[in-house]
Amino acid sequence: MATGVLQRVSGGLGRAKSGAHSAGQGVATSSCRNREDSWFKSLFVRKVDPRKDAHSNLLTKNEESNLYKIQFHNVKPECLDAYNKLCAEEDVLPSIHADKYYPCELVGTWNTWYGEQDQAVHLWRYRGGYPALTEVMNKLRQNKEFTAYRKERGKMLLSRRNQLLLEFSFWNEPVPRTGPNVYELRSYQLRPGTMIEWGNYWARAVRYRQQNREAVGGFFSQIGNLYMVHHLWAYKDLQSREDTRNAVWQQEGWHEVVYYTVPLIQYMDSRIMIPTKASPLQ
Repeated sequence: MATGVLQRVSGGLGRAKSGAHSAGQGVATSSCRNREDSWFKSLFVRKVDPRKDAHSNLLTKNEESNLYKIQFHNVKPECLDAYNKLCAEEDVLPSIHADKYYPCELVGTWNTWYGEQDQAVHLWRYRGGYPALTEVMNKLRQNKEFTAYRKERGKMLLSRRNQLLLEFSFWNEPVPRTGPNVYELRSYQLRPGTMIEWGNYWARAVRYRQQNREAVGGFFSQIGNLYMVHHLWAYKDLQSREDTRNAVWQQEGWHEVVYYTVPLIQYMDSRIMIPTKASPLQ
């Protein structure tokens, strides 16, 4: 009898140990799965840190109130020469740039060489921010020459769009250049909530791109496509571009910037542009 009791007790303890071991395995497996799920979700869900100020205040030169407008005009292919003549040789855009009555400056004007074809790109600066932009728009409505120019220009366009931009504090302000140069406009659509992170990395990265004075300007959108960044570069020619971009990979730290900023991008675009005769950036 005693032997039978001992066998039953021993069997019960064995089953209890087996159950506890199985439960432990279940907890371990569940914990492992949770970690795997968390890691997998991290590939697609980016944690956004709370901010106490708008990124426009954190990333810009607060002592300067410069607002930029970039215009993209898609021109009918057969009208591109006439369009360039209208903008430059008719002296409409250069006259606005030179007239102190208008608180704005033409930073640059280009035709796209590689990228979107038959496209004109204009970049304007308004010193004084939004009030300067409003003042210029109101004055241009009263300018009969500009009204006639817009009417004639409209016959040559397929479509047009624009954006209002601010400049990053760590980039140089665009200033006139002598040529000849080719220009590259690299545009990045960032994931919402990542502009501060982008600025932190590029504040360091732009130092690597100053050796050949290729960095012209860096901007981020305020109105239009949001979380859009534009970097403007100048090169002697396409071979110079290739050599300059290859050389930067030899600098310590550049690969880290690329590694950490690529995940912030939804998509990106590159335009190679040729300045027109009226452009201060040649």
